[in-house]
Formats: sequence, structure tokens, C-alpha cells
Amino acid sequence: QVQLVESGGGLVQAGGSLRLSCAASGRTFSTYTMGWFRQAPGKEREFVAAISWRGGSTYYADSVKGRFTISRDNAKNTVYLQMNSLKPEDTAVYYCAATTYWRAILTLEYDDWGQGTQVTVSA
Repeated sequence: QVQLVESGGGLVQAGGSLRLSCAASGRTFSTYTMGWFRQAPGKEREFVAAISWRGGSTYYADSVKGRFTISRDNAKNTVYLQMNSLKPEDTAVYYCAATTYWRAILTLEYDDWGQGTQVTVSA
């Protein structure tokens, strides 16, 4: 099990950027695939991006491809989500999550979740 704490959310204008961080506790962080999800009001939680345990492989939802970048620093037990060219439709609570599976895009495939951080993009 790994404990996750997100930070870096906030209010930004459309076209702006934010960098989210997710700090993990536990010695086994480097063995987990890490993912980012988001949930907008009235909508289901959806997959955004994921990164393999060594960071060598990443994959993204089509809606964020080319604008968002996921990365990780295993020495710091932290995973990041750099978000550029933000749009109002990116407004949501963003969650990081951990899984032992690769290419997991379903919420039920992830075992541990953070509490979320709010991202609001104004038009």
C-alpha cells in the first residue's frame, strides 16, 4: 500500500499552465505504475495519464495528448503532471493513483488514491 498526497492545483486562465505533484510514502513507490485521473462535477472519474514504474513508458487520454506530460522522480517518491494549453473543459478535481498493472486506465484497476486537488480553468 502507498499513501498519496496531491498538490499544485489552482485557478488559471485558458491557455495557461499548471504542474501537479503527487507525493507518495512507502518504500515500494518505484514498483508501481502511477496514474492521474480527473473528475468534473456531475461526471465520472476519467483516466488522464499513466507512467510505468521506471518512467520509460507513458500513455495519455486522447483529450490531453500533446498538452499534458506525466513524469516521475523515484528518488523523491513523486509523480508530476505538467499541464499546458489548459482549456475550461480541463476543470476538475485531479487525483493520482497507484497500481501494479501496466496500461491500466480503469479506476477499478488502481489500488491506492490521493485525496485530489482542484484545477479550475477560466475562459
